[in-house]
Formats: sequence, structure tokens, C-alpha cells
Amino acid sequence: MSDEALTDVQRELVAHARGLAAGFSLDYWHEKDEKAEYPWEFVKAFSAAGLLGVLVPEQYGGLGLGVTEAALVLREVAASGAGTSGASAIHFYVFPPGPIIHHGSDEMKQRVLPAVAAGELLMAFGVTEPTAGTDTSRITTRAVRVDDHWEISGQKVWTTNAQNASHILLLTRTSPRDDARPLDGMTLFFVPLDREKCTVRVIHKLGRAAVDSNEVFIDGLIGTDQDVVGEVGQGFKHLLSGLNPERIVLAMEAVGIGLAALRLATDYAKQRVVFDHPIGSYQAIAHPLARSWAELHAAELMALHAAALFDQGLPCGPETNAAKYLAADAGFKACDAALQTHGGFGYAREYHIERLWREARLFGLAPVSQEMALNYLSERALGLPKSY
Repeated sequence: MSDEALTDVQRELVAHARGLAAGFSLDYWHEKDEKAEYPWEFVKAFSAAGLLGVLVPEQYGGLGLGVTEAALVLREVAASGAGTSGASAIHFYVFPPGPIIHHGSDEMKQRVLPAVAAGELLMAFGVTEPTAGTDTSRITTRAVRVDDHWEISGQKVWTTNAQNASHILLLTRTSPRDDARPLDGMTLFFVPLDREKCTVRVIHKLGRAAVDSNEVFIDGLIGTDQDVVGEVGQGFKHLLSGLNPERIVLAMEAVGIGLAALRLATDYAKQRVVFDHPIGSYQAIAHPLARSWAELHAAELMALHAAALFDQGLPCGPETNAAKYLAADAGFKACDAALQTHGGFGYAREYHIERLWREARLFGLAPVSQEMALNYLSERALGLPKSY
């Protein structure tokens, strides 16, 4: 999408984010990936610019903007070459606080949101469990009422930021699963990540080593009534206030990572000479890159359409899932085409393509798989019977 189609505020925001991200080289991200180091310098730059609070209401120190603006910022981060190593580091300040913004008590908002917007509070995100997978209704982490507090025990997996976070947004069961209403009876807590009650083990994974993913084993973690986000038993519904728009922004991150790979491949295709001609003059090189350009921009338009609907308070489920599906596919294909353009050099880390390729693969898996996006579209957009 051309920047000319944006509002003045959006153009200024895009230019600001683009300029900040450009200050961190591909070598910086290579080093963070190699050493599995959290990109604190990058986060602090965005914190100083006020961009971590893009969705936080102004009365709590944020910018009070919409999902469209958040999506544009995260696109620029990924497109700079930071990939998910940079985008996830910013993303987890922007989206996990969503349920607190929409459902937290006034006291919780005053306590939490200014610190999030200032970059002073990093939270972990604890929803997925090894035995539940995509069927969130079957989580087994339990919060049990004991006198004047709650005691939480269970296990989470793929918990982001738990190596560094001071707090965790934690989905628990507070009443047994009911087959008639399987998503009721879950409660969302925002609690200190007490290392005496929680064991955190890092997961070594294919990509995005700079932003940690973890197993978390919880035994007797204490939560108070003041730590409950929204209503007891309605935690899954509250969680959706962050998860649904998150898919839109993840789509834009996937577009951004594809655009970064496409830029690197295009530059290489202009400079690399084989059989006396730049390789970009051969259709076998040019056409996959051109197709990626078309697919990336089509996915971006769908994501921005979904964001506009969401920001207007209009239904956007089909558009959101379509955007996530299209962008995840287009982003990875663009990285794959870029790797193929570089030939054997694409396999070498010094050209930076292989890192983007590894990171882009994640969008097909999380936070919702491509198959689950298609399940939604087949049922809600086409009216077909439920298929899972």
C-alpha cells in the first residue's frame, strides 16, 4: 500500500518507525540471533519514541491509536530486516496488554498500563499447554480459591518472554470444563512471575532465538482478586479482545518480513551476473520475485481492510483470518524465493536471507495454524459444516 493513501498521522508514524528500525543493521540482528540475546537496545529506542504504547489509551501514557496504526508500525519493524526478532520484541509490549486495556479494573489499568507504555514492564504470555494445543478449552492449569487468594498450578508451553518478564498474563481453569459451554470457566490472571513458584525452561527452536520461548511449570503461584482480569470464568472471552486484532498485526509482520527478503533478493538479482547478464533478467528469477510482490501487497491490503473494520467496531472475522492466511503464505514464499535467488549463498548466514526464511516459517504455525484459519473461513464465510 502506498504511503500516500495513509492519513497524516499514519504517515508520520510510519516514517518514525521506519527511521528507528533503520538504525539497527542486519548484522545487529544476525548477532542477536546467533547469541540468542534479547534486543534490549531496539526495545529501548522504540520505548523512548513512545511507540510501545501505540494502543494504550492516552490517559495511561500511550498514544491511544488503533489496530491500523499498530499494524503499520510492526510492518515497518519486520520490513527493516529485523524480522520477527525485532517485531516480536515490540509486539509483546503492544498486544498482550489488550485484555487489560479492555477488561481490567481501573486500579489494574493505573498500575500496569503506564509502565507498559513506558517500556518498564515486560510481560510473558501464558496460554498454550502441551496437552491442549489448539483446543484451548482443554487447558488444565488450575486456579483454586484458598481463603482470600488463588493458588495456581499447571504447565504452559511456548510462553514468550518468560526469561526476562516480571509478570505473566495467565489463562487458567477456575471451574471444570463443560462440554455444552467448553470455553466458559476459564479465568485470566495478570500476576508477578514468581521464580520460587515457577520453573522456566527455554525452548531451543528453529528461528527467532533473540526472543525466548519457554516451558513454564507452575506450582502454587499466588494470585489475588486484584490480579483477575475482568470476570472470573470469562477469561477466554477477555483474551479474544487481544487475540483477534493480533492476527491482523501478525499478518502485517509476515508481509514486512517478506518485503525485507524481496528487497534483498531484488538488489542481489540486479548485481549478480551469470552468463554475461544480471540474473534478474532471467524469467526464472524475475517471475517468482514479481509474484511475491503481488502476493505480499494483496495480503497487505486485506490486512489493512480488516484493521479498518476492527477500528470502526465492525465485524471482521473473515477478513482477519483471510489476511493472516494470505500473509503467512506470501511472507514465507517471498523468503523462499529470495533464498532461491541467492542460490547457494542464500543458505549462508552472512547474506541474512536464511534467518528471515527461518523466522517466516513461524507465521504458518502460530498463534493460529493455517488450517484453523481455513476452518474459520469454511464455516463462517462459506456456511459449510464445522470441520473440526
